[in-house]
Amino acid sequence: MSALRAAAAPVLLAAALAAHADAKVTAFRPCIDPNNLPFSNSGGEGFENRIASLFAERLGVPVQSFATPQRMNFVRNSLRYKLPGQDYPCDVLMGVPKGFDQVWATEPYYRSTYVLVYRKGGKLDGVASGDDLFRRFPDARARPVIGIYDRSPASEWLVHHGWEEQAHVYRMLSADPQDYPGEIVANDLVRGTIDGAVVWGPIGGYFAHRAGGLAVVALKSEPGVVFSYDMAMGVRYGDRETKTTVERLIVENKAAITAILKEFHVPLLDERGDVVE
Repeated sequence: MSALRAAAAPVLLAAALAAHADAKVTAFRPCIDPNNLPFSNSGGEGFENRIASLFAERLGVPVQSFATPQRMNFVRNSLRYKLPGQDYPCDVLMGVPKGFDQVWATEPYYRSTYVLVYRKGGKLDGVASGDDLFRRFPDARARPVIGIYDRSPASEWLVHHGWEEQAHVYRMLSADPQDYPGEIVANDLVRGTIDGAVVWGPIGGYFAHRAGGLAVVALKSEPGVVFSYDMAMGVRYGDRETKTTVERLIVENKAAITAILKEFHVPLLDERGDVVE
């Protein structure tokens, strides 16, 4: 019996591989947040939505997004979520840091950095770099209030420079699905509750452009504080077919992807870490 099973194994394997080869992609299925501009929303208005639509067009298939709030256990509840007897609800996370170990990450498709956003004509007017910010206000009593998210590089940065007392701290993850990261710029900074905000570049660039009258300063990494990150896409571990397809689409559509990112005012860095104009 064991010999019979051993003889049958290659035949069964060949049949399985043939069936897999005949299977055709019927949709491009990203896992998205329904309220997380500029990245994604349920209306398809984010740059990750746009890139997903670009990829689907190239593949000749529709986009089928699975939307769930990007909160705790987002990857488990989307990319790795599967009920018995059913398929996974989505196949691709459109934006993850390179090396993010909860997914099988592709090669990066853009590089950005954290930015300082402030009101033109306000207390920080003319600040052109992180170092410039700290030099401008040697007197602690005159220092501006800087909005930051907890557990972000910005909090480490302010502590490193002895500015922790200037931080107005916001929670990174809110339990309210109507909250979104850009509120720190779109609401409190515009209203003057804070003098400046340090946020991830795509968020700062997008909401500063929408609000108008705001300056965006790209921040450079320094010893102990990493601001810039290579961003990739993520698939399930073992899903080699999807990973290969997505990486091919990234390479073949590099110019179109960059055009979409620039349209959304994402600060892009070159290989040297300089901002691409």
